[in-house]
Amino acid sequence: MQREAVAEFRANGGKLGGVYAEFDVLLLTTEGDGGERRTVPVGYARDGERLVVFAADNGRERGPNWFHDLVARPRVEVEVGREVWSMVASVAAGEERKRLWDRQIERWGFLRDMQDAVEWEIPVVIFTR
Repeated sequence: MQREAVAEFRANGGKLGGVYAEFDVLLLTTEGDGGERRTVPVGYARDGERLVVFAADNGRERGPNWFHDLVARPRVEVEVGREVWSMVASVAAGEERKRLWDRQIERWGFLRDMQDAVEWEIPVVIFTR
């Protein structure tokens, strides 16, 4: 399913249909342990020049593979629309995390539901050029 979403994103200048049509989505490319590159669609928000994503993985205990990849190797590639940027990922903490989280759950209430369903804190990831 992810391969189809990546192909649709690239064919349509960064737009997806179906359940993703109402979300801002970027393509995130990370490097796995064995050097393999993984590209996945991820919903995002903007914080000035920075991009922000939420590693909820629908509440799965371990979280998304891409999150573990970028913690180990924070240099990532991000596609927004037809633009491709090299960026550095960092995990938000403290008041910054709270500010970004609170702002986003006003838009995406489902994030609150996911957080309420798990015992671990959903990571908020910031991408900076």
